[in-house]
Amino acid sequence: MPRTRIAIVMTALTAAMIAAPAFAAPAYKVTKSVPLGAPDGWDYVTFEPTQHRVYVAHSNEITVVDSRTGDILGRVQGVSGVNGVAVVPSLGKGYTDSRAKKAAIVFDLNTFKVTKEIPADVDTDGVVYEPASKRVFVVNGDAGNATIIDTTNDTAVTNLPLGGKPEYLASDDAGHMYIALTDKKEVVRVDAKAAKVDARWAISECENAHGVAIDRANHRLFVSCANAKMSVVDLDKGSVVATLPIGKGTDAAAFDSKRKLAFSSNGEGTVSVISEQAPDKFASLGEIPSRPFARTMAVDSDSGRLFLVTADLDEVNPNAENLRQRYQIRRGTVQLLFLDPS
Repeated sequence: MPRTRIAIVMTALTAAMIAAPAFAAPAYKVTKSVPLGAPDGWDYVTFEPTQHRVYVAHSNEITVVDSRTGDILGRVQGVSGVNGVAVVPSLGKGYTDSRAKKAAIVFDLNTFKVTKEIPADVDTDGVVYEPASKRVFVVNGDAGNATIIDTTNDTAVTNLPLGGKPEYLASDDAGHMYIALTDKKEVVRVDAKAAKVDARWAISECENAHGVAIDRANHRLFVSCANAKMSVVDLDKGSVVATLPIGKGTDAAAFDSKRKLAFSSNGEGTVSVISEQAPDKFASLGEIPSRPFARTMAVDSDSGRLFLVTADLDEVNPNAENLRQRYQIRRGTVQLLFLDPS
């Protein structure tokens, strides 16, 4: 082969190698589908590692599932319009919300019985525990505030104004809560003990923030956005260090601290995977197939298992772009999916 042709071929090969992704998408597969049955709605999923339980916000109840076997351990009933769940094994208590009652709900982790209702505000949504202050936060979307609950006596400390509509939140386990405002392209930092907003940071490329996850070791926050992007925020500087592509229809994010992977669960039927190669270096690894409507998730960082909720669907309008118009949930088929790395 003439030298000029060799040079052309080598140049082309080098360009192809540079363009090729440095990391292949990880392989995950559905290993179990746990039937949860009626009711036909659901929202956030919470994994609790010490008792190996998954708590599914399941419309008018919380369905509690063994994260290893898939056995249903119990149901928290007497709630209506539940969205999020926070679990505190050291206190033997769980916390959820009732959108219908505009309240936070306390329940016993052994009996699954409701023990107390605490007034919150309209449009309750995400619920997260902050261990340094021993306080639970319930964010109220339309009200634009967070109900902060003292878990030592299960009373509301305040409804803290946030300056926008909160969607979800994460704790650094060191006294701060980070809350994404879906209408402001902002993250606010809350001093949990002082019950005040002490920082406000722009996430300018994030439209309609939904999922929030945290890497506590490296002080990074992952915010999944409705415009198919994920913003990564430096929690020491309050700056965005990366913006990466994700799938459509995100409603939750999760972080696997062992494998250094961030995830976005997407209603289109995918899970986007982001690799944290260094605190300021991130790469998109593409999408894992899941199921349509599987828009919320949790992760077990020990095993790498992902938990997602969906249902069997009937296609009623094949031409519709909106998934809710295209598909109809088949009654009584809500299920928890186990996705395991392979």
